[in-house]
Amino acid sequence: MFNSVSLGDLTLNNRIGLAPMTRVSAMDDGQATSRMARYYTKFAKGGFSFLITEGVYTDNAYSKGYNNQPGLVTDDHVEAWTHVTNAVHDAGGVIFAQLMHCGAQNQGIPRESDQETIAPSAVKPDGEKNEAYGGNGPYPKPKEADKEDLKTARRGFVAAAVNAHEAGFDGVEIHAANGYLLNEFLSDKMNQREDEYGGSPEARVQYPAEVVDSIVSAVPEEFIVGVRVSQSMVTDYSYVWPEGEEAAAVFFEMLSNTGADYIHTTERYATEPTFGDDGPSLMEAAVKYVTDDTVVIANGGLGTPEAARQAIDDGADLVTLGTSALANPDWPSRVVAGKELAQFDRTQLLEPKAVISDEELSLDSSSVDE
Repeated sequence: MFNSVSLGDLTLNNRIGLAPMTRVSAMDDGQATSRMARYYTKFAKGGFSFLITEGVYTDNAYSKGYNNQPGLVTDDHVEAWTHVTNAVHDAGGVIFAQLMHCGAQNQGIPRESDQETIAPSAVKPDGEKNEAYGGNGPYPKPKEADKEDLKTARRGFVAAAVNAHEAGFDGVEIHAANGYLLNEFLSDKMNQREDEYGGSPEARVQYPAEVVDSIVSAVPEEFIVGVRVSQSMVTDYSYVWPEGEEAAAVFFEMLSNTGADYIHTTERYATEPTFGDDGPSLMEAAVKYVTDDTVVIANGGLGTPEAARQAIDDGADLVTLGTSALANPDWPSRVVAGKELAQFDRTQLLEPKAVISDEELSLDSSSVDE
């Protein structure tokens, strides 16, 4: 778990990374802040070998999901993120920007009225908006994205990736998980299209694969491009692909073949069977079906050293930690030193709103040295 490992042209100090987590601490216009620089830098100082940012919006049309979400759309966005990436690099870290289009899961922008949303089909998400991200009440019914909408979204992803490179990021992660736009295309529930992007697993993954391929073609070869994938959605944790492992095989093979450097699977419990009681986990399915050069990252319930080691034993190349990292920003250093891990308390760190608090920034990475 603590041996160095290669990811593309990068050499990571260990196999432990910071998972992307939604925060609401950017400026109103989407610029990253000095607080965000401090927030990410503490994880690099704490021994995490790579960091994946919160979801970053990619265009000014439909992609932004909530207020105070950071963007990679304007020159000011690029300049603001440069301060974050410089701070992380100065601390010896590696950082990837997660590129996200909210799709139908929009928390309501502006606050006084619902922003029109787009999705693969005009299907309203289950559940209600998340108050931690500034949302309230049921989601609106989105409009079905037409071909021009999809061109705009794809161009936004590509432009944001190019901006991420300019801002000093080491790579990007394309968010195709948790019920956001690209994940909605993988879902037979949210994607009921009758064109080339709907129907079979091969058709449902076509648009996400086009986005990945376009980004890989637009950035330098050494710039890392990854994809995050889940079955479950924020609005429906029980959702599974109806074709089961057959869909996983198609999705992972096609996304891998676009040239993605890694596939990042996320489920509530990364090492538990996903496809039937005896079937592989989502992470094991990724290991089975990606091309040989594609790294697999596992996420979900891996906050103990035993669980993280189990994921690696099951075939994951890397693992990412979310809430356990919030409670222990020095998790890798702490585990190596044999120190006890703190327990995550949602009421202290993510409620009532998922802002980066003073208390959270006070959880620096000096405790192991002390």
